Amino acid sequence: MNTSSPRAAERGFDSAHFRQALSQFATGVTVITTRLADGSFRGLTASSFNSVSLEPPLVLWSLSNAANSLPIFSGNSHYVINVLSAGQEDLARRFSRRGEDPFAGTGYTLSRTGQPILEGAAAWFECHNRSRYPEGDHVIFVGEVEDCAADPQAALLFHGGRFGTTTAR
Repeated sequence: MNTSSPRAAERGFDSAHFRQALSQFATGVTVITTRLADGSFRGLTASSFNSVSLEPPLVLWSLSNAANSLPIFSGNSHYVINVLSAGQEDLARRFSRRGEDPFAGTGYTLSRTGQPILEGAAAWFECHNRSRYPEGDHVIFVGEVEDCAADPQAALLFHGGRFGTTTAR
């Protein structure tokens, strides 16, 4: 059986149209955190998070090739994916900006490997940095979950370029 199909000669849309279509998919909001060799922390906001496998427990997220933190997350052995709760829009915005230290004034505890876990997160996943796959203008990170916890509550969402929330549980 031939499973290949012909590719379109050209796309019927541009990047702006593609981005607008993607914005109609509501996603949860995460902050990915890690510890640098000097003991400082790095974190960034990401909505590209998804489960991959239950056995072994795998999750994925992606990061732009242009991100200045790409070498850090590519080289570190562990990171934590913090799933933000409804009241954490300020954290999502803070960790999406360059310049200021987003950890200043942010409550967190440390995982068993010393990675920051943000206080108030609806869930968190401590991951071993299992593999990375360059695709297009991003790198897909696959993390093997070594520890996790959940505090079921309303979640922070991103849809149509705006933050929103689920209803409280």
